[in-house]
Order: sequence, then structure tokens, then C-alpha cells
Amino acid sequence: MNHFLGRFRVPRTLKSSILQRLSSRSISPKIVPLSSYPIRNSASFYSSKSLESSEKETIIRLLCNIGSRDEVEQYLKHFSSVDSQKFAVIKVGGAVITKELDTLASALTFLSRVGLYPIVVHGAGPQLNEKLNAAGVLPQYEDGIRITDSKTLSIAMQVFDSENQKLVQALEKHGARARPILRGVFTADYLDKSKYDKVGRITGINRGLIESAIDAGCLPILTSLAETYDGQVLNVNADVAAGELAKVIEPLKVIYLNESNGLYHGETGRKISAIHLDEEYDSLMKQPWVKYGLKLKLKEIKQLLDALPRSSSVAIISAEHLHKELFTSTGAGTMISRGHKLVTYTDLASADRSKLRSLLNAEYKDSQNPDLEITTLFQSLVNLKENGGKYWIYSDHLGQCLFVISQQPPLNGVYPIPILDKMIVSENAKYSDLTDNMWSLISRDHKQLAWVVSKSDDRLEWFFSRSEGSWSVGDSTIFWYGLQTNTHLIENLVNYAVSKEQLKPKSSSKPISIPDSKRQYSTRRSFSSQASSAPKNVGIIGARGYTGNELINLLNDHPNFNLSYVSSRELCGKKVSSYTKSNLNYTNLAPADVANLASTSQVDVWILALPNNISPPFVSAIEGAASKSGPGCPIIIDLSADNRFDTTNSWFYGLPELFRSKFVGLANSSPSGSIVKISNPGCYATAAGLTLAPLLENIKDESGISVFGISGFSGAGTTPSDKNNPEILKDNIIPYALVNHIHEKEIGFSLSKYFKEQLDKAKSDQSVSVRFTPHVGSFFRGITLTTHIPLTKSMTPSSLVEIYKSFYKNEKLVNVLPDNHIPLVKDIAGKYNVAIGGFQTRVDPISGPYAVLVSTIDNLLKGAASQALQNMNLVCGYDEYLGIEDKL
Repeated sequence: MNHFLGRFRVPRTLKSSILQRLSSRSISPKIVPLSSYPIRNSASFYSSKSLESSEKETIIRLLCNIGSRDEVEQYLKHFSSVDSQKFAVIKVGGAVITKELDTLASALTFLSRVGLYPIVVHGAGPQLNEKLNAAGVLPQYEDGIRITDSKTLSIAMQVFDSENQKLVQALEKHGARARPILRGVFTADYLDKSKYDKVGRITGINRGLIESAIDAGCLPILTSLAETYDGQVLNVNADVAAGELAKVIEPLKVIYLNESNGLYHGETGRKISAIHLDEEYDSLMKQPWVKYGLKLKLKEIKQLLDALPRSSSVAIISAEHLHKELFTSTGAGTMISRGHKLVTYTDLASADRSKLRSLLNAEYKDSQNPDLEITTLFQSLVNLKENGGKYWIYSDHLGQCLFVISQQPPLNGVYPIPILDKMIVSENAKYSDLTDNMWSLISRDHKQLAWVVSKSDDRLEWFFSRSEGSWSVGDSTIFWYGLQTNTHLIENLVNYAVSKEQLKPKSSSKPISIPDSKRQYSTRRSFSSQASSAPKNVGIIGARGYTGNELINLLNDHPNFNLSYVSSRELCGKKVSSYTKSNLNYTNLAPADVANLASTSQVDVWILALPNNISPPFVSAIEGAASKSGPGCPIIIDLSADNRFDTTNSWFYGLPELFRSKFVGLANSSPSGSIVKISNPGCYATAAGLTLAPLLENIKDESGISVFGISGFSGAGTTPSDKNNPEILKDNIIPYALVNHIHEKEIGFSLSKYFKEQLDKAKSDQSVSVRFTPHVGSFFRGITLTTHIPLTKSMTPSSLVEIYKSFYKNEKLVNVLPDNHIPLVKDIAGKYNVAIGGFQTRVDPISGPYAVLVSTIDNLLKGAASQALQNMNLVCGYDEYLGIEDKL
């Protein structure tokens, strides 16, 4: 059996077909710089809000870089079908203005060039906090709402005016006309004066100012400040203001711009492409990872969409990908809508046969006797049920799509895998998310499913993206999901398909084309990215050490990574004996050699396994070559400490259990010419960070944390020293770097980053520091940490265990041990996880309550090599544990 997809092998002909389709797809969008596009200054040009045909044609061609021409024209027609002010309300966060101003201005200008005038409402939270701190005013919050006294309001008005002017000037620099509207749109009463002071609850919207701006060919740029009827200015949250405005305007799109380009699944770390609230809201709100700010945001969005026409939707997207979200079916961020009214029938007697016949007539239009074909299909479903089988008919209330799933009678009491027999989508629904809405429902109803598609089917890629595996049978391809690696089930499915020919298309009519819409919300880990991409080539720089050897072993067993270059000055010319996929020798690559390989896209992933302070020339070489490398996005995984303290947001900190949402799938969504750079955490920092993270909000004094660590001597590297000399280490442990160890700073830096970004953004000045003392022991590999943590309140060991089990309930690589069970180094050696145990508590009469935990990690695997592989899987869109989970 060598025809598997994803984790399984794919036949060469099918792989070529996939690659050909992938190469023909549009690359990720870039914001086109309008400085390269001729800007006309004529007032009549703007007042008409239209373009000459040649200019519009040019812009459509530019938009076609992110999608098909059909898509672009379809969406332009759709957006132009409503009044100008009903196109979109866009809420812009203050951080976007600070960090992505030029990109934002370019994106909004581009929309105005095609006659689309979004209403922009912006916030200024980070800027306001900065000004308040400079003025010595401590920001205060109640229920997540900023308490706004007179001094705060005065500074807020100055900040809003300044940021509004900054955005307007940026737009005009790009050639767009923009009108600042600082106040006068929102009327409000006090939300609760005794509690929040000058914070407003919007009671009225003045549309006139907005409409006059658009009528003059200007983009309206609004602050979220409101006024009472007697002229008192009140502060209103920008999200709330945008939502209230949308309820009055009823736009086709409500867009929230953020830096992370969408919402992310709390268990898988993958971006949630679409949420259909009517079908998914209740179950979604019960998920353990939906909490705090995310739960509040989803609740507010549902309340907003419930008040808007069903055609309205909310998109959460970055400024860079705004065009792709608006003008393609695939989108780029997270699209939230009420969804379509879907219906499911398990009995034809209760179905609306007239709507079903209408869709089936289109399917069988080329048949000589379509009525007979339809009658035969209906009768086969009736017979199936009479014989003990099952069927499901999925459609929508408008009769725009039809999915038919059948399940044969049980064999020896066990039902076989359900089969998707029919999938029909009308032309009217071609550019909607109806198919994804339907697929989301089907995937919840059926944990396993199989279907067959002709290799000539226009929908082939759509099916690939929703499968976990496939098998080539003649002129058809069998797809499935939910079978995992159960080769017995898969073999039975294939044999059944071949012998009974149950899965072959029942009609020779040309299938209806479905756009490359990949929006889907799923709580299971998806294999779609690896299912539709060729193996990536990997180069390792600095492979002489223990970590380099572990990386080679891991890549040797990985189905989606091929090792192409292994660089080691000492081993140059020797065979890489532990790599068996191909004959490979060690090389000695200089930065110039790396630049040449990077510029010709010969390597997709670069792993820098170098000592500290050695990697910068290699990073610069890859960065310099990225713009010349053509399609694709190179990846750098740096195992040194050189980039772990990055504050420019150009490097991602690669501790997946805490930060995966920041970089998951970026290799597939980043524009060509860019680079995804991951700084792999240190071994001590990984174990300490995972030990402390669940308790961050319960730590009394962040500077009172104490960590005592002992590492095996492999952590001292291969260069001879006292710390890796077995004779000196015999019956001994050696303390070193008693203060200021690099991992001491890294633990504090990474946890402070996690606290600010993931837990409480309001406490922007919150920082975490630890006291860390490392030691080297006489064993080869593994680390043990004993951590003392001051607590804000008394806790029992059992309650601690429950906190940690809940926090890590969906993490395969974090093992939380029961009460009093202390993890041992000998048990973690050679393992890919972190073990956390011990869990003791005490109340000191002087210092108060504290906890003591013990954690262990293999410094060469989860502390280095396997964590690097985990990050590579995530950034490439593969299953996070691919190449790891079979060794857990």
C-alpha cells in the first residue's frame, strides 16, 4: 500500500496533479503600493466615485493576483450592489495604526480606487496608555472597561485627535481623500457614572456626517468618542462603537483589523477560518479554551449579527490581508456569520422533493432521461433504509446545495464507513461559504467519512483540503477522514470500493465547479496542508553536536521533510550515516553558500544549530536572498539564544504550548519574499516556562520565584570542559553561572511576554522574573527542575494538580503527574514531553503560601530538537506532532 495521502504516500501521477494545481494557484496577497499606480487629482474623479474603464480594468488585474478574475468581479458586483455606506464598517485597533499604518492606508486607498468606501472607526488604546503613563496617570479598569476620569478623558481626546490625523494624512499621502470625523456621529448617555465615570453608552447615530463624506468621495475616519445631548464628551470602546454603528448602517461586512490575522483554535493552535454561529455558537461557547476575552468577543459578535441581515458577516483580519478577505472565497482571516439555514433529512418522506429535484436536474442535465436518474437515486435510498442501512440528505432552506451520504447495512453488527455519494452546489452559491458551512455540519455528524472524485473533477483540490488520506483507483481518487492510521479500515474501504464499485460517480455529467474555498472551522487537527504539498527540503547549519544528531534522526523518519544539506566544519566530506532517505555527505557551508542556496529556493527550512552569537551572518544571508527566491516563504529555526529576546516582532518565540497561535501555518499564508523566523527556546526555559505558566495569575510576587536545575552533561555540548568531563563529574554535581544565566533572563522575558499577550493585555507593565541556579550532573541527558512559587492564596496539592490538568488537558507533550508523584530524570530521557509533578504546598507564617513543583525534560529533544520539529510542523501547517507522536 503506497498510495496514501498526508502521512501516507501519494502516487506520482496524483502528486504531479496536485503540484500542478498548486503552482497554478495565486500566491498570498501583497498590498500593492499605490505609489506605482497613477493617481488622478481631479475632484470630479472622486465625486463620481467611479473609475474610467481602463483604470478599473487595471485595478481588477492587480486584484487578480490574490484570486481568480471571476471571484474579483463577482465580489465587486456584490459590494457595488448596495449604497456606498452599506459596504463595510472597519474597526481599526490602535496597535494597527502604530505598527501597520502604511499597510492600512494602502489597503483602504485601494478600496476607494474601485469605488468602495468603508466607514473606518479607530481606537487608540495602546497610545492612550503610553500618554497616561507619561503623565503619571495609572490606567484603571472595572469589568474590562477603562475608568475615564476628567484627566484621562482630556488626554484621550488629544490622543484620538492625533491618531485620527495620522491616519488621514497617511491616506492622503497614498492618494485617497479622507475626512476626519472626530466627534458628532455618536450620541451617548453615561454607561454608569458612579462606576466608570465618563464612559458612554451609545443611544444615537448621526448618519449625515458619514453620508456627506462619502458623497464627496472621501473615506470617513471616525473616532469612537461620543457626546451627550448637552455636549459632554464620553469615552466609548471602539469595538462597541463600531458594532452600534453597524446595527444602524447594516453593512455587508463588519471588519475588525488586528495584528494576528484572525482567531485561533485554543487546542490545535490553527487559525479558525470560519464560524457559522447558527450551527456552531452553542457548542463553541462550551469549549474549555473559549474563555475571557475570546468568549466576550464571540458573544458581542453574535449579538451584533443577530441584529443585522443574515447576509452580513464579521471578518477578523490583518490590514495586510484585507483584500484577500474581501475579494476571494478562500479569505485570509476569520469570517464569522450567522450562516445558512441548513436542513438534514434521514427520511425522504419528510424532505422537500421539489427543491431536491431542481438541484438534481442540473446535475443530470446531460442525461437522456434525467427524471429516471432522479427516481432511481430516490429509490436506491429507500431500498437502502429498508435493508438496514442509513442515509442522510443535507440541504439548505433555499435549495442551493445538496449532499447525500449513505451507509451500508452493518456487517457482523458493525456499520461500515459512511460514503458521500452526491455533492451539488448551484451557481448562485458558488461564491458563498455555503459549502463550508455544510461541511462543518457534516464533519460534526460524521466522525468518519469517505468519498470518490474523478481525477478530472474541477473540485479535486477542494476535496484534498478536507481529507486526511486518499487512494488512487483507476481514473478516480478515494478520499477519507477520521481513519487516522488504521490501515485495516483503509484497506477494507479500498477493497470495498474496488470490488463493489460503490464509490464511482453515478453520472457522467460535468460536475459543478466549486471555488477554492478553504474556510472551515474544525475542532480536530487538520492534515490538509500536508495533504496538498510536496515534502520540504531542510538544511542544518551546525550539525556536529548532540542536538544536530537528534535532528537528523527525527528528519529521517518524517514523511514531509527531506534533509538536503548538513553543514559541519569538523565532519565535512563524511557520510551522514544516520540519514537513510538518500546518500548525503556533510558539507561546510559559509554564509555566501547559504545565500546562494536560499536565492534559488533549494532549501525551504533552515535550522541553525549553532553556538550563541554565531548565527547572525547566516540569518542575514537568508534574509538578503529571500526577495530573489521567487514563490515560497523560507523558514528559519534558530536553536541559539541570539533571537529569543526579540522585541521587534520579527522573530516568533517557539514554545508551542504557549505561543503556537502566533505562527501556525505562516509558511502557507505569508507573501513571497518574506521569511518566517522562529527562535527555539532553551531547554531550561522550556521546562520552567511550562511549569510556571498555569500559575502566573496566582503568583504573589513574580520576583520571588526560585528555580533550582540540574542538567545532564550533554547540555554542556561536545567541546571539552569541566562540565562535560565524566571524570570530574563522577559522584559530583557542578554549579555554574550562579547569577545572570541566559536562561534566567529568558524565563522571565518569555513569561512576561505570555502574561501580556495571552492573559491580561491591560497590565502592559506586568513583568516576571525568576532566580535560577543551574548545575551539571553526572548523567548524560535530561533535566530536573525544582521550582518554588509564592502564591496569592493558599492552595492544596490536589487543587494545583487540577489547575495543571485543566491547563494542559489538550497538550500531548505535557504530562501532569498525580499528587506526590515526583518525575525522575531517568524516566524522561529519550522522551519528547515535559513531566510536571511533586505538587506540594505550604503556608509560611512570615512569607505566606507557596508551592513547590518538580519538572523534568530531555534537554536534547523537547528541550531542543523535537521542539524544533514541532515548530516546523506548525509553521508549515502540518499536524503538530507529525514525526513525534508515534514515539510518545
